[in-house]
Formats: sequence, structure tokens, C-alpha cells
Amino acid sequence: MMDQKEPTHFFKFQEMRKLEQEQAKSNPFLAEALEKEKHDGHRIAAIARTVALGTIAILIPFLNPNWNVLFYEATLLVFIALGWLQYRMSSVGRSGAELVLILVDLMFLTLIFIFPNPFLDEQIPTAMLYRFDNFIYFFVILAVATLAYSWRTIWAMGTWVALLWLAGVFGVTFLGHEIPELSDAATKAFAGHDIVTELLGPNDIQLNVRIQEIVVFIIVAGILAIKGWRSNNLLMQQASIAAERANLSRYFPSSLVDVLASSDHDIGAVRSQDVGVLFTDIVGFTQFAEQQSPEEVMELLREYHGIVEKAIFDNSGTLDKYMGDGVMATFGTPQTGPNDGINTLRAAEQIISTMDKFNKERVNNGKSKIDVSIGAHYGPVILGDIGPSRRLEFAVLGDTVNVASRLESTTRELECRCIVSDHLMKSCLQPQEVREAVQKTFEFKQDIKLRGRKTKVDVWIT
Repeated sequence: MMDQKEPTHFFKFQEMRKLEQEQAKSNPFLAEALEKEKHDGHRIAAIARTVALGTIAILIPFLNPNWNVLFYEATLLVFIALGWLQYRMSSVGRSGAELVLILVDLMFLTLIFIFPNPFLDEQIPTAMLYRFDNFIYFFVILAVATLAYSWRTIWAMGTWVALLWLAGVFGVTFLGHEIPELSDAATKAFAGHDIVTELLGPNDIQLNVRIQEIVVFIIVAGILAIKGWRSNNLLMQQASIAAERANLSRYFPSSLVDVLASSDHDIGAVRSQDVGVLFTDIVGFTQFAEQQSPEEVMELLREYHGIVEKAIFDNSGTLDKYMGDGVMATFGTPQTGPNDGINTLRAAEQIISTMDKFNKERVNNGKSKIDVSIGAHYGPVILGDIGPSRRLEFAVLGDTVNVASRLESTTRELECRCIVSDHLMKSCLQPQEVREAVQKTFEFKQDIKLRGRKTKVDVWIT
């Protein structure tokens, strides 16, 4: 997420560039979003540019029905080609090739407006060519650029056009072709009308109008740059939200992530509700870790956690926490459902069946089997945010959690892999066929003493 310690200022260009680069490196969603935005933007810009310049190509013959307009038609084809070349050269981040192509774009357009059409039959003062209101076409290039380039590039284009147009003013003023006879004729024709003479002077560059064009263009470029900056911030915020959703998906199934993201309720409010709680652990993990290399230990943990995580999410559970090689999961948090009990049982069965396949592969590869222990219970818990405001944690507490943990540790005493409380079985074994299927897999045990508890419990083991 964006750093909230200090507000980001639009004019801190280097600071914002550095911030975006750091966020793109640390947030793959932002990097992907920037890449997609840049690619799609350039494609749309190339199409829009082609359509816009094609429309201008159709318009020009109506404005100037002479054969010499073919020169401008040809230059429009060059600009269309430059647009598609920019699309082909587009890349995320600063690209020197793209900046060069943009500068070539603007320089080429400026030169066309300064130098006369080589197919004109008569000599025209350069200043008069410069005053043909061609400057408006820079706005077309700028508008199309907003579809593809960052706000920094848009602002740069504004300054580049201003400098190029200003250079053109000085070039035309000191190096342009003049026809003094036209100025003399205009002065005589409009004698006594000084304002008209000034406006229609053939060799007058009309510096005040040129300055006005430059100032207006910079204002428009600045406004579009600010709009681009705001859109970029929105993109970064959306990417941060996507990253946060991805973090949630590590602990919740995707369907529940959607609920959490769109819920109007306070998920962290402290409350009590019935949920299924499952604990699972690797039997003898301490001894295994002593005998294996750190790399082998971490590889096993990743594979084991992957199996457990899939079983939890496949059955609409929530991955509450990792505890070394142990995992705690809940079913019915943060929102309860009618199948929380049966989902808890099915997750336990899926872990067992998947571990059997996993161990078969390990044995075939000459490795030792990995035994797991599972304890599951269903009942009321207290859940909500706990801890200070700066370190809140969503927690599930209560006797149900303690019983599930004790059931998992009791698997060693009963020499079984999984212990499920009778209360959990009763919460989910409504259909007769389910009951019969479970009874074929699990064996009923009465009055099992759990460590740290006075009350005995009835359980099912497998």
C-alpha cells in the first residue's frame, strides 16, 4: 500500500517515480497491472491515432482542394507509422527509445509547420505559414498520448512542445523567408487601420499569439498530467487491494475472500458462534528435523502445508495459523454455514487420503513415511480482533479450540491418526448414508480422558 506517513505531492517527480518502482518490485499485482495498462493503452492509442489522423486526411482536401495537399497526406501516413512504431517499442518503466520517438514526433510536426510545402506554386512568407493555425494539431498528438503514456511523459511533452514552438518562433523571426513588398502593400492598403495592419501583416510572426499558444498548451498538458497522476494513484491503490485479497486467499477460500472484501459488517467484532476446529501435526517432526538437512526440512514442510491448505480450502475452511509443523483451521469463520461440521470432517478425511498418496510416492523414492495426527471438534467459540490497535489479530478462542488441540495430541496415546469428537459427528451425520460411510472408517470410543480437562469425551478414531 502507499506510504501514509507523508502525503504524496504531484510535483515531487523523482520521489513518486522511486515510490512506484519500489511498489512494483514488492507488489507483483502492481507490476502486472502497470504492464497491462501500458500495453493496452499503447494499443488503443495507436488505433485512436490512426483514426484521428485518417479523419484529418479526409478533412484536408475539403479545406484546401489543391494537389499540393498530397504532401500533407504523405506526412500523415508517416505520423500513423510513427504511432504504430511507438506501440511496438512500448515497455513498462522509462524507455529511452519511446522518448526519442515522441521527440521525433513533435520535432517532425514542428518542422512541417515551419517549412513551406515544396509543391506550392508561389512563394509565401515563413511567418504567414507559421500563422496558419496548425498548432491545434499538437493537441491531437497530446490527447492520444494520454491513452498510452504516464503523467510524467505527458508533462514532458507539454514542455517539449513549448520549447520547440518557441524555437520555431526565433527561427522564423531571424531565419525565415520574408517578402517585404507584401508588408509594404498591406501597410498602404490598410492605412489608418493599424490594428488590421498588425493582424494581417504577411511577415509578422505575431509573437503575442504564439506565446498564448504555448501557455495554453502547457496548461492543458499540466491538467492532463494531473488527471494521469490521479489515475495512476488509483491503479496503485487497486493493485494494493488485489495484493491484500491475495494475502487473504492464503488463509481463506476464494469464495470467502469475496465475502470479506464486500461485507459491510465488522468482521473483527467479538462474538460467539459454533464452528468446527481442526488441528493437524507431523508426528516425530523434531526427530526428523534433527536427522535431515534444513533444505529437506523446508521442502517437506512446504509439501505438507500445501496438502493441508488444499484440504482446508476445498472444504470452505479458514487457515487460522501455522505453528511450525502444526496447522490450525476453522470451519464457520468468520461466517457460519449449515455444512461447517461436515466440512471439518471431510477436510480431515482429505488430509488422511492425500497423505497416503504422498507417503506412497516417498517410499517409492526411497524416503521415509511421514505420519500426521489430526484432532477435530465442533462447538461454541469466541472470535474477533484481539491485541492493541497497532497489532490487531483475528483470533478464535475457547474450550472448543482447546478440546480440538487435546484430541490431536491424544492420537499418540490411542495410536491412531485422527480423533474426531462425538459432538462433531453428531453435528454433521444427519443423512443415514453419511453415517454409515463414516462408521466404516471411524471407530467409536467412549469416555476418553484428555490432558488438562476433567470432563471425559466420546470420540471417533481412525
